[in-house]
Amino acid sequence: MADPANADELEERAFDTLTGSQKSAILMMLLGEDEAAEILKHLSPKEVQHLGAMMYSVQGVDQETVNLVLDEFLTIIKQQTSLGLGAGNYIRNVLNKALGQDKAQSVLSRITPASSERPIEILDWMDARSIAELIMDEHPQIIALVVSYLDYGLAADVLMLLPESMQPDVIFRIATLETVQPDALRELEAVMQRKFKSNTSLRASQIGGVKAAARIMNFTKTAMEQRIMNAIKKDDKLLMQSITDNMFVFDNLGMSDDRSLQTLLRSLDSEDLVLALKGADESLREKLFSCMSARAAANIQDEMEALGPVRLTEVQEAQKRIVEVARRMSDEGTIVLAGRGGEELV
Repeated sequence: MADPANADELEERAFDTLTGSQKSAILMMLLGEDEAAEILKHLSPKEVQHLGAMMYSVQGVDQETVNLVLDEFLTIIKQQTSLGLGAGNYIRNVLNKALGQDKAQSVLSRITPASSERPIEILDWMDARSIAELIMDEHPQIIALVVSYLDYGLAADVLMLLPESMQPDVIFRIATLETVQPDALRELEAVMQRKFKSNTSLRASQIGGVKAAARIMNFTKTAMEQRIMNAIKKDDKLLMQSITDNMFVFDNLGMSDDRSLQTLLRSLDSEDLVLALKGADESLREKLFSCMSARAAANIQDEMEALGPVRLTEVQEAQKRIVEVARRMSDEGTIVLAGRGGEELV
């Protein structure tokens, strides 16, 4: 029969080996997804990355060790944990709720064991102008690699700051990018090391592709989008069509469910909605009107009639702004958007 005193000594020894970060990670795993997500919102990117890695490292701790951690932090939480059971999904959900899907993937790709896919840590959450200045003088392939690693909205901002003559080439290269082998990443690492003296892991990575190019284009201005797409069309008409088919545009809203549209409509600027609907087809108008109260729909229709003729570019820009809001809410998990071909963009 095991000696209880020895068991207690072993548990205390295990507890003594935990770092402060690991103890914090245990508490995070106990809080629940919503509460943990609220805490993560107040941390820096580096802190989120570090704490997330610690959450993976403490999956196998036993309940007695957890209780010792709770006692040390003077907490009254004594519930049983599920550490080690579905921890990957738990951590992914927490990060998605706290950061949005794209930023969460950026963090998860570095902290998930043996699954790092985005090695350029130094670029995470830098502002667009700094990134553009950093890569401006590099080869277009290097620029395409860097831009393809960024969050899509940020990537669009960086693209806008690059020379106009370079923009179509960058999107073309991103759209035709699939698997990047270690030798290409080694070249990219050399660029980053030269400018930041940072290290990155080298392994074959799945980045870029038509969908990545399409999502970047979703965040560009209409005039810029048309210019880039026309330039790509001259070189590869099928590629241009593939990018277009994967873009989420204003007309796609009609395929989304009523609850998501109702939530979206409450978050929109009324002036943008009036302008956007001026250029929408009748079926989409009716769909959106059906998701409003009768009074709100009547007000929008009155404003549309009072507005009179408007320029097409004004309508397109208003639709773009609404799409940006919709995509942001989708990334936050507030709504679900149905993309072309019935694909959900979440």
